[in-house]
Amino acid sequence: MAAMLISLLPLLLFISIFFPISEVSSTTITLYNKCAHPVWPGIQPSAGKPLLARGGFKLPPNKAYTLHIPPLWSGRFWGRHGCSFDASGRGRCATGDCGGSLYCNGIGGTPPATLAEITLGNEQDFYDVSLVDGYNLAVSITPFKGSGKCSYAGCVRDLNLMCPVGLQVRSEDNRRVVACKSACFAFNSPRYCCTGNFGSPQACKPTAYSRIFKAACPKAYSYAYDDPTSIATCTRGNYLVTFCQHR
Repeated sequence: MAAMLISLLPLLLFISIFFPISEVSSTTITLYNKCAHPVWPGIQPSAGKPLLARGGFKLPPNKAYTLHIPPLWSGRFWGRHGCSFDASGRGRCATGDCGGSLYCNGIGGTPPATLAEITLGNEQDFYDVSLVDGYNLAVSITPFKGSGKCSYAGCVRDLNLMCPVGLQVRSEDNRRVVACKSACFAFNSPRYCCTGNFGSPQACKPTAYSRIFKAACPKAYSYAYDDPTSIATCTRGNYLVTFCQHR
């Protein structure tokens, strides 16, 4: 963890210089692509919350994009990859696609996709990285300029390298795994989806599949009721969401 924070210091310094934040400004969330390939971030606001950046855009390797977030906003971010769009913004992505459009416009990503989720509050923000909808890219959330515990959240292991056969999404040429489904998405079973008779924390427990995710990424949601070790909080923070923050 210490090594990760040290490696982020140059980027956080860059953000503080080129994106100065006054005491009265809104919360900022900076999306940083540390992948060797382009990522097309998708953004889906919660119901009734405003759309940001039309819901999606292209982010080249080693580039960052800062969003100013309105008070009490909540929503999710994810990375799409393997995308191709025409001049009108129509096309498709290999993972995380949102209806075949560059601009997601409020539409969520097609699972499997790693999610960065955040809810801004008056006194405390809540945030997490979730594998409940599966995994496609490593994602982390690092808070800065906040108070309180303000802990890191994320999944920075490449789960595609350890994905069980039954959960694998493979490339069109079948040569490599490009994403890892959740057991819920793969098998549509109440036991894995925490629905029906399993629709409570008491009834829905970790499974062999969610344990693989949790062992690899202890700071991320591995299934629907994986709350105690997965939700992070911070007061009046700003946030760095990094794609491909591998370790």
